[in-house]
Amino acid sequence: MMATLRTEEALPTREEILARARALAPALKERAAACDAAGMVPAETIEDYRRAGLFRLAMPRRYGGYEMGWDVLCEVSQILAAACGSQAWIQRICADHAEMVAGFPPKTQDEVWGEDHDVIISAAFDPTGRAKPVDGGWRYSGRHGFSSGIDHCVWHICGGFIEAADGSLDGPHFFLVPRKDVTVIDDWNVIGLAGTGSKSFVVEDAFVPEHRFLDGPKARVGITAGQAVNKAPVFRTPRGGITSTGFAALAVGMARGVWQEYVDYTRPRKSRGIPIADKQSTQIIAARSAAEIDAAEALYLNTIRGAMRVLEEGGDLSAFDLATSRRNVAYACKMALKAGTRVFNAAGGRALFAGSALERQYRNLLGAASHHGVVWDVAATAWGKIVMKGGDE
Repeated sequence: MMATLRTEEALPTREEILARARALAPALKERAAACDAAGMVPAETIEDYRRAGLFRLAMPRRYGGYEMGWDVLCEVSQILAAACGSQAWIQRICADHAEMVAGFPPKTQDEVWGEDHDVIISAAFDPTGRAKPVDGGWRYSGRHGFSSGIDHCVWHICGGFIEAADGSLDGPHFFLVPRKDVTVIDDWNVIGLAGTGSKSFVVEDAFVPEHRFLDGPKARVGITAGQAVNKAPVFRTPRGGITSTGFAALAVGMARGVWQEYVDYTRPRKSRGIPIADKQSTQIIAARSAAEIDAAEALYLNTIRGAMRVLEEGGDLSAFDLATSRRNVAYACKMALKAGTRVFNAAGGRALFAGSALERQYRNLLGAASHHGVVWDVAATAWGKIVMKGGDE
């Protein structure tokens, strides 16, 4: 069924979107403990995101989306992450997946959003699935993990390889399956980002028609079938190197949340009658950590803003650009974790007790900084290899 186009509606500005995110932050903070305990984002938060349009940031205009740049998505995610890392993670992930579905063929986009523009999508990108060619598509099977927000989603992107008759593999690629073909496994028992509900799921011998396929190697350099109808610059964003700036946004936001909780907790504290906030060492810790968080923000935001300018001007991002983005993202996360750890350690033994916003946000920061897409040694090696072999020109 063809979607009812919504291009007549006025698009919000960047400033309006950021104001909506700031307005939601207090509610996210109030729900953070319940989100963590439930192991999934509250339904109220999902509805708040829908009403504020925060899942639509990089959706196609033809389905009511805003077609904003990845830099705006990062700014929104950072604001939300300072309030609650888990709830912000789902906003970022689902907004990301909407941009990704926009790269599938138009027929697929109509299947997903044709009747309901508010549908959101989960994903599991590790290529653990296998697709065997059949008439009209593939028979697909796979067990997938880390599918954030899956409890709220009705479509699922799966990473996997096409398996030829001789056993050779082509890919990795992406396949889209509906909820009816998915069995969710309730295995998300973790110490960080517990509220994301990033459960596993299984797909067993499901038929995936050929139009629910996204060519992985092409998508990684910003080329997709969906560009036949979606012309905005954001839809040429390469997957991986540039889109990983979203993880830096989350980590920096969580570090800001940890820092603010530390400041609020420390201001009234006394040790043997002496105000902790009056100590020079406390003031230096607060200043140094805030400076590192500011530096991490500048590093990743300048990276994604520069990349979006290139795309908006019709240019392409080089392999060196993508490697530089990965390097900057990984280093921003490294700085954010260092700053958050410093203030958490400075908070003293009482910060170790479970249940406070400080320890919860720090656990979320640990989870964000451990994502495989932000590993410093991997990103640094890839960038350094290009430079040392003279491939940066």
